[in-house]
Amino acid sequence: MSNLFKEAFIAFASYGKGQEEKLDMDNKNFSKCMKDSKVMDGRCITTTEVDLTFMKVKAKTERTINFAQFCNALDHFAQKKGVPRADLEQKIAAAKPTSNATQTQAVKFYDDKNLFTGVHKNGGPTTIDKRAAGGLAGLLDRSHADNRGVKYSS
Repeated sequence: MSNLFKEAFIAFASYGKGQEEKLDMDNKNFSKCMKDSKVMDGRCITTTEVDLTFMKVKAKTERTINFAQFCNALDHFAQKKGVPRADLEQKIAAAKPTSNATQTQAVKFYDDKNLFTGVHKNGGPTTIDKRAAGGLAGLLDRSHADNRGVKYSS
């Protein structure tokens, strides 16, 4: 068992978690690992087979598997495919977690600040009222009135 194989396990276990060294892998990341490393071929090892194997190797009350359970799952896949486990370890060690997120396109009038016009050219609108009156409170008439809204004459 190579050090690259253990590093690949940690990389896939940590993928999407925001933590560097997550040592437990959930079912989503286990499936991603099998798919990205091409262990899941769609014929012999399918998504259903991957999910069932994950459920077999994990502890009954847990939601994740550790490295030893991951190796047990690889033993199961190696037996099912009829290849040595070392071949699957090499595939996983060579794989890296990949993302297929959408990339944004360049937008001329948003990205190039030299093309801004009007208020945005001068820094954009503000929510701070700079008048000495104190904002909206200075514009309101809060003098006393009767029930019909007629102002009292003093």
